[in-house]
Amino acid sequence: MDDLSLVLRKSYRTIWISDIHLGSYGCKAEHLLNFLENIKCNKIYLVGDIIDGWRLKKKWYWPQAHNDVVQKLLKIAKKGTKVIFIPGNHDEAARKYIGINFGDIKIQDEADHSTLDGKRLWVIHGDQFDGIMQHARWLAHIGDKGYSTLIRINNLINKIRNIFNLPYWSLSKYIKLKVKKAVSFVTAFETVMVKEAKRRGYDGIVCGHIHKAELKEIDGVLYANDGDWVESLTALAENHDGRLEILDYSKNLEFSYFKTHQKKTLIKTS
Repeated sequence: MDDLSLVLRKSYRTIWISDIHLGSYGCKAEHLLNFLENIKCNKIYLVGDIIDGWRLKKKWYWPQAHNDVVQKLLKIAKKGTKVIFIPGNHDEAARKYIGINFGDIKIQDEADHSTLDGKRLWVIHGDQFDGIMQHARWLAHIGDKGYSTLIRINNLINKIRNIFNLPYWSLSKYIKLKVKKAVSFVTAFETVMVKEAKRRGYDGIVCGHIHKAELKEIDGVLYANDGDWVESLTALAENHDGRLEILDYSKNLEFSYFKTHQKKTLIKTS
């Protein structure tokens, strides 16, 4: 039994993944690949920003691990898992191909998902309801540049932490929890998404875009965000009884760290 199976159950009805940002330096493709190899599910939603077209336009970066993730997803779809790709703002070029299949992966603008326990969920990336994205795209690009710098700093911090045998830690996640403006933006985004889902008659919303995994009820509507694979390393899952949960792969890294650290301690003391 591998470490991942100790942290995550292996079989799910549905998995939602977004904000992978393949083609960017911050993408944790190796971890995502390990995650995909250790789970089974009936359906996968790729909820936008799977490929970072903004980054690739500025500088081409496509290591083997990024190609392996694409090939893995195509293989999963070919073996019978239904895979639906809903483009986001970073891979918005794919919106030209709505309704077309990429291999066995279907491209859709949004999706209507029904859970096993009867909840009707609206699945969409979410950038369409981000005021900055819609009314000040230049500002969004400036913000993206700043975020990329933050991710580089985060990667450097974790390289140093790794040298000292410390577990993975997300600087950006910490900032989102502590900085008032970041918290205010996240809250505003959640409120807008829930209001729109309610207006459309849905029981809940599943989205991505803001890189903050969340599962809660707001004003009687379920709000679910599957997070990202740049900093948080999270996905959203529907169990076979219809229950939803956040899968946090970073906990697996912490588990592996403590297991390794414990072994080293035992070796030293023996």
